[in-house]
Amino acid sequence: MTARLKERFEKTIVPEMRTQFGYDNVMQVPRVEKIVINMGVGDGQSDPRMMENAVNELTNIAGQKASIRKAKKSISNFKLREGANIGCMVTLRGQRMYEFMDRLFNVAVPRIRDFRGMSPKGFDQFGNYTLGLREQTIFPEVNVDAVTRVRGMNITFVVKNARNVDESRELLKKFGMPFRAL
Repeated sequence: MTARLKERFEKTIVPEMRTQFGYDNVMQVPRVEKIVINMGVGDGQSDPRMMENAVNELTNIAGQKASIRKAKKSISNFKLREGANIGCMVTLRGQRMYEFMDRLFNVAVPRIRDFRGMSPKGFDQFGNYTLGLREQTIFPEVNVDAVTRVRGMNITFVVKNARNVDESRELLKKFGMPFRAL
């Protein structure tokens, strides 16, 4: 069974984007290539259980095993050694990516306290969008009682074939991303 958002993309978003931006070919339409979720765990060096908990929470949120990220170089001001565990991340593609996007837009984002919309300024020059979440407890997959420490995360939507930021923003709007008014 295909994901709901993938079906919507193929049946409604692609034709709408083709007429709106005048694409000749279906392959010119921008598409979300992957979603990268990154969670920094600064206290993972001193307490390995913190890193383990963060990996488990991110795995539950994404539905895919999270990988541990290591420091590339030592920074004495941060008491950081090269090779120390400092975070975890997941890259979602295909079916899991669409399922995560659906859960993010329809379940998790409405649970954010005092939510007024996502910032429309999170785009880079290539059309990729990054948003930061302050706590992982907005996802229903996370057991609030088992959370040892509230952590934030960065979620990056990597958009392929977008010629500019406006095309990328329009694609994410059509998927259901609740942007704040400019």
